[in-house]
Amino acid sequence: MITGIQAAVSSLQAFSMKLENNGHNIANMNTDGFKKGRVLLAEPPQGGVSARPEKVNQPGSVVAEQTSAGYEMVEQSNVDLAGEIPDMIRSARAYEANLKTLQAGDEMAATLLDIRR
Repeated sequence: MITGIQAAVSSLQAFSMKLENNGHNIANMNTDGFKKGRVLLAEPPQGGVSARPEKVNQPGSVVAEQTSAGYEMVEQSNVDLAGEIPDMIRSARAYEANLKTLQAGDEMAATLLDIRR
């Protein structure tokens, strides 16, 4: 069994990984051939949240680019900014919610300690 505070900490770590992944994807969206990553969240048997990163091997769009040898077909990244921004906002809000859970647990512990004095 996992406590509420332990669950909130594991969630913070998972959503931190998701936010880092979003930032990495956005930073590399103009890199030809870049494959975006994603983070899958799951609930392990003992509770909390586990995060597993993986690459998305879906091909990016192919465009013709002029090089010194003429035009060549080049695969662009498969990052979709219209999907990354909402995912980043959801992850940030979930991170904030878990921070509030930790703050509430801290306040309850402080109140309990004050009562026992």
